[in-house]
Amino acid sequence: QVQLVESGGGLVQAGGSLSLSCAASGRILNTNVMAWFRQTPGEERDFVAAITRSGARTYSADSVKGRFTISRDNTENTVYLQMNSLKPDDTGIYFCAARLLLGNTYTNSRDYPYWGQGTQVTVSS
Repeated sequence: QVQLVESGGGLVQAGGSLSLSCAASGRILNTNVMAWFRQTPGEERDFVAAITRSGARTYSADSVKGRFTISRDNTENTVYLQMNSLKPDDTGIYFCAARLLLGNTYTNSRDYPYWGQGTQVTVSS
């Protein structure tokens, strides 16, 4: 029903920046929350940031707060993640996720039924 495609990943040195994009298609009118998660091999998928459809509410993990910014352009059906001051610990596959329910908690991956295939972000020392 909802298709998500991430782009913008790559290799960057510590302290650098990357901007990720997530393009949504399909039945997206009621996709009220979109989020970014990241995962490294052998690790659980961790919450990064989330945004409501209006963009009025955002929530970020403490580990990225002040460095990453999530934004949304509904006219283009796209969510962005601007990542600054990148650290090696930020390395991982970044997944875009979406859900229909607005709710008031955003950090549990099980709450998101729609996922992209991920884009690799590698931060070198």
